[in-house]
Amino acid sequence: MFCRNCQREIPDNSLFCNWCGEKQIRERKKKDEIKVPKPTQLPSGNWRIALRAEGQSITETTPELCIAKAKAIRAGFIETQSKAPTISLFAAIDNYIISRDKTLSPATIRGYRTAQRNRFQSVMDKPIGKITNWQELCNAETALCGPKTLQNAWGLVSSALAYNGVTPPKVKLPQVVTEERPWLTPEEIKVFVAAVHGKPFEIPVLLGLSSLRRSEICAITWDKIDTEKGTITVSGAMVPNENHKFVLKKENKTQSSRRTIPIFIPQLKEAVDNAHPEDTSALIFTESPNTLRSQINRLCRENDLPEVGVHGLRHSFASLAYHLQIPELETVRLGGWSNSQTVHKIYTHLSQRDKTAAVTKIEDFFRV
Repeated sequence: MFCRNCQREIPDNSLFCNWCGEKQIRERKKKDEIKVPKPTQLPSGNWRIALRAEGQSITETTPELCIAKAKAIRAGFIETQSKAPTISLFAAIDNYIISRDKTLSPATIRGYRTAQRNRFQSVMDKPIGKITNWQELCNAETALCGPKTLQNAWGLVSSALAYNGVTPPKVKLPQVVTEERPWLTPEEIKVFVAAVHGKPFEIPVLLGLSSLRRSEICAITWDKIDTEKGTITVSGAMVPNENHKFVLKKENKTQSSRRTIPIFIPQLKEAVDNAHPEDTSALIFTESPNTLRSQINRLCRENDLPEVGVHGLRHSFASLAYHLQIPELETVRLGGWSNSQTVHKIYTHLSQRDKTAAVTKIEDFFRV
């Protein structure tokens, strides 16, 4: 900057001139100055500014162009949403996924890409600003997929619309009816544990019965099971990415999923001690995660047990905890559930079954 009196160059933001001593008057910001958020660079190399108030996203090749266009829109020189409606639904979903690719899990991105490829295909290449019959489209999708799949697909589409500057309409979706997952009773657990003894997949199966999810079982290494201390450290997860390949991620499903639990099953400790792996940092289960489910269900069929799969073993753990009168919140903590909703449903169901059995016993007494 230059001194307002002697016109000599002085450091920027100087209060006084270091040559003549004249006080400098700083230029005040205009009250009507247009402010816009700082542009952020996308993985593609382009720059983006999201104008929340206007409900529009601006993407340009340079940050300067991005700022200029954002200010023009905010000043009213360019009509808002002039660009967003021309974006195809497919491209809008792309934008939404790219904006969150650093925070989404590979499994979530895989689910998004599956919905992008299979749902709302009749309008996937159309401009989002010209699609107005969303309720009709959702009605048509009910014949092609289940309620849960449609609910997830619409959640993605509505988020993509909002991200790209189009307000998603309210639509009515079919009700999602949650089917009760089968699990093993305490008596059936004893039969199951005896049947899996000595089998090649004994350790991963018993880990499932110790409350671990399939993704957690597939990510656990030998050194995570300390038989001397009698603990299992659960950290990391093996999940499928958008290319249908299973990849290891350090984060678990939720913060509470990362936990250390006791080795509840003596047979598990014995199996680990007898394994003697050469590399303790290696994965315990190296086959396809879908293979484990098939092995569990085959073992169940062979022993006249309900086919529970891997997740059913996790619910069987909660069933056993209820039978042993373990407090509900303690079961939630040991199992790494993010909240008590799932465990509470299991506890409530079993409690109701116990009440029904008690009533039956009383009725049987009076029938004699």
